[in-house]
Amino acid sequence: MNSAEIFTLGDKYIAPTYNRFPLALVKGEGVKVWDADGQEYLDCLAGIAVCNLGHCHPRVSAAISEQASRLMHVSNLYHIEPQARLAELLCEMSFADKVFFCNSGAEANEAAIKLARRYGDAVLGKGRTRIITMQHSFHGRTMATLTATGQEKVKTGYQPLLEGFDYVPFDDIEAVTQAITEKTCAVLVEPVQGEGGVILPAPDYLDRLRRLCDEREILLILDEVQTGIGRTGKFFAYQHSHITPDILTSAKALGNGFPIGAMLASNRVIRHFGFGSHATTFGGNPLATAAALATLETLRDEKIVEQVTEKGAIVIAGLEKLKAEFPELTGNIRGQGLMIGMDLAIPVGDIVKACLERYLLVGSAGNNTLRLTPPLVIGKVEIETMLKILSEVFSDARKK
Repeated sequence: MNSAEIFTLGDKYIAPTYNRFPLALVKGEGVKVWDADGQEYLDCLAGIAVCNLGHCHPRVSAAISEQASRLMHVSNLYHIEPQARLAELLCEMSFADKVFFCNSGAEANEAAIKLARRYGDAVLGKGRTRIITMQHSFHGRTMATLTATGQEKVKTGYQPLLEGFDYVPFDDIEAVTQAITEKTCAVLVEPVQGEGGVILPAPDYLDRLRRLCDEREILLILDEVQTGIGRTGKFFAYQHSHITPDILTSAKALGNGFPIGAMLASNRVIRHFGFGSHATTFGGNPLATAAALATLETLRDEKIVEQVTEKGAIVIAGLEKLKAEFPELTGNIRGQGLMIGMDLAIPVGDIVKACLERYLLVGSAGNNTLRLTPPLVIGKVEIETMLKILSEVFSDARKK
């Protein structure tokens, strides 16, 4: 099928929940993708921080193919070898003692919310079920996770929402302190707010949150769905600080594009998820965990995460040059590793569209922020190409 035929078919039969670009992608390799008409694009969005190893990485594709030829799915009533091996590796690469597998970031956050409530009820006392989250946060689209999200736009039309969440400004320890009551069981926070506009807190923010949670004997939950799996230059973003969380959620890049989510926790907390307390049909099945295991082993063996900070610095330096060249169009630049945002003084949608017309895929976040989350395997040549196209786009925008 050509692109036009795919557009027509999708518009006719797929629910209209996405405002799609006129682009039908059918093939990917590394940092490049191709549409149904054979046009090549440089992908600096990576499925929104998902394909950290790039598209169709040989080791991941081979692991999926080999596992698919042996066993794709069995129930979690039975032991699953790649699931056990993946759990072991995640625990080795983090603070965690145990892992619960699911299918997405929203499901991972849903599990974290449920676990925090069970912990609060069992350990802190009846009624200790409220969770503090941050304004402008994003935690998912299920009823619990959209309620936890600190953005009103995702909640429109879904009231009444789930009870039990209190919202405070991000990067404001005093606000969290004031929000803690005798009903609070946990604080849920992203180390970097991705959908909120690539917002970084003060360097000691997580350390101070950890101390506060310890003092008040409540849990600290980190949503690392977007920041994890090497995106910020550490395997998990909390590893830039001096703390460990009680619960952590992961998804997006965990399977390099194959759907899988995970909730990681310490033994002290996860023991409150006993038999029958939470479950999923597909979570952690053989195919998904084989894909994720190959992803993590590749990141480790090829030392890809160790290169992310340097690559991110190159991107930010290039954006700073563009900011100096186009000060009337651009604003603040923020980033950690290869999770980078640039505020714009013109509509970000126009810039994203103009990049697409030059065969560059980028994204948007927050109120008006250009978002760059390229595959971690991007090279210096591709970074230079991305910056050159952005320069051309800004130059054209200046003329309008």
